[in-house]
Amino acid sequence: MILRDATLADLDEVAALEADLFGSDAWSREIVREELAGDHRRYLVLVDEGGAIRGYAGLLVVGTDGDIQTIAVAPELRGGGHGRALMLELLAEAARRGARQVFLEVRADNPPARGLYASLGFAEIGVRPRYYQPEGIDAIVMQLQLKEQQ
Repeated sequence: MILRDATLADLDEVAALEADLFGSDAWSREIVREELAGDHRRYLVLVDEGGAIRGYAGLLVVGTDGDIQTIAVAPELRGGGHGRALMLELLAEAARRGARQVFLEVRADNPPARGLYASLGFAEIGVRPRYYQPEGIDAIVMQLQLKEQQ
């Protein structure tokens, strides 16, 4: 598996994976396109030896705040460190862009993801009730304070 920067050429594959993985919570193809092409963003894709996209993640940085927009890894690859690799690269990018803190939202009913984020130093700072629709699942808001760059 390799990580590389996502491009608009990846749109169809990322949008299809988004729909497969997130179902009713999935972003539309148009939202995925806007994210991949948007200002102040960096998106990565996880690519297998055959060139297929097996995961992706995105970061938005404005001023000194970063936000993990999304992260997804194909179910059969979970637990193999790929989500951690995506997160570590996005956190390094946030620091390079001058972010002092990074935020994310995670489904309250996703303990593996919450555990990953906590292991990276994220702290739970709040709840967005019924954020994920149509199921009405709460979002846990998490924050990571980045170390000052020397």
